Amino acid sequence: MATAGRYGNRLGIWGWLGGGRWGIERYAYALHRVSGLAILLYLLMHIFVTALRVWGIYLWVDANFLDKPAFRVGEFLVFVAFVYHGCNGVRLVLVELGLAVGKPFEPVYPYKTSIGVQRPLLLAMMMVAGLMLLAGGAEFLGFFR
Repeated sequence: MATAGRYGNRLGIWGWLGGGRWGIERYAYALHRVSGLAILLYLLMHIFVTALRVWGIYLWVDANFLDKPAFRVGEFLVFVAFVYHGCNGVRLVLVELGLAVGKPFEPVYPYKTSIGVQRPLLLAMMMVAGLMLLAGGAEFLGFFR
């Protein structure tokens, strides 16, 4: 009779986050998941704080919350999450549609991978995200005021 127990091949959280031999694409995907959860948390907090206006509670007006540096840092982190999640999402859509995997070929040893196509796409999308973050960071730091 087989006993119910833990399997030795389950890695838990590290299996979800750790790239291991997969490389930078796996880390980009894990960060995509984390940024998606952060955006969801922000959305829920935003709905809650906005819903408080129904009872006449204006947290951001009464406490001068919008003028505090912690709010500006949090606002910039939300912007970073949105930019990264959006740019990496475009990359993932291109990969899933097969536009970033290259032409099909017969699987003959030594096997070829699509890393030569996917990695430059990852780098290009992260450069676009970096440019957007620089432009947005300049706005947040007040260079355009």
